[in-house]
Amino acid sequence: MEKWENNRAWFLILPVFVIVAFSAVVPLMTVVNYSVQDILGPGQRIFVGAEWFRDMLTNSRLHDALVKQLIFSGLVLLIEIPLGIGIALTMPQKGWTASACLVLLALPLLIPWNVIGTIWIIFTRPDIGLFGASINSLGIAFDHTANPLDAWVTVMLMEVWHWTPLVVLLAYAGLRSIPDAYYQAAKIDGASRWAVFRFIQLPKMRGVLTIAVLLRFMDSFLIYAEPFVLTGGGPGNATTFLSIYLVKLSTAMDLGPAAAFSIIYFLIVLLFCWLFYQALQAVGTGDKS
Repeated sequence: MEKWENNRAWFLILPVFVIVAFSAVVPLMTVVNYSVQDILGPGQRIFVGAEWFRDMLTNSRLHDALVKQLIFSGLVLLIEIPLGIGIALTMPQKGWTASACLVLLALPLLIPWNVIGTIWIIFTRPDIGLFGASINSLGIAFDHTANPLDAWVTVMLMEVWHWTPLVVLLAYAGLRSIPDAYYQAAKIDGASRWAVFRFIQLPKMRGVLTIAVLLRFMDSFLIYAEPFVLTGGGPGNATTFLSIYLVKLSTAMDLGPAAAFSIIYFLIVLLFCWLFYQALQAVGTGDKS
């Protein structure tokens, strides 16, 4: 009877399993089902096995989109992580100024993704946009709708402006969790500002920075709404990332290839997140030894 009483606690999490089954597992199984079949019409389908996976893995457009995605996500991490740490280090630690900074930093995170793209379309317009018109007034030809490099610069600036505050908030939380005793000991030892950062602040922020790297990589690797609204994947295919290419496949009713690509996409994200996590954990282990 006592054992049954203890096991009844599992009923409390049963609703969670039901919700996850309908929101994640069932759609995933549907995608897996589509990925091994050729959908000819309602009730008409042919089992093709791994054919769509072979087609996707040898698809040159997918390779091109993957390279663009890796470059984009790599640049996002290289810019946002150091920038976020630097801003967090300069923020006030106490008082109303600290609260004001936190509120202002959180504002971009509250704006819907499609609205972000619309804001930057207006902001970077070469004729009336504050940024675009200002750049062109300096004699520099700037048009993100016609020049691939300008499109990349615009998308990167938009992404950095939108999501660097998340890194700042996480890094700031990590800094505020460091006891004052560490700083007092460093002051007594005559440690430099760089030494304090290298041996106290950075190791103590390892946990939150691991979260920041994983979140920013996953989100940047899955980015869709902002660049789609801003550039539509253009000019040409200059900003056609994996998510945009996937949507183009699915809207063309190529359900089999789109489903196979979705699974490949999912596995790529899992692989890179695992690699990042292992690398960051290894760095942390090395610091402790």
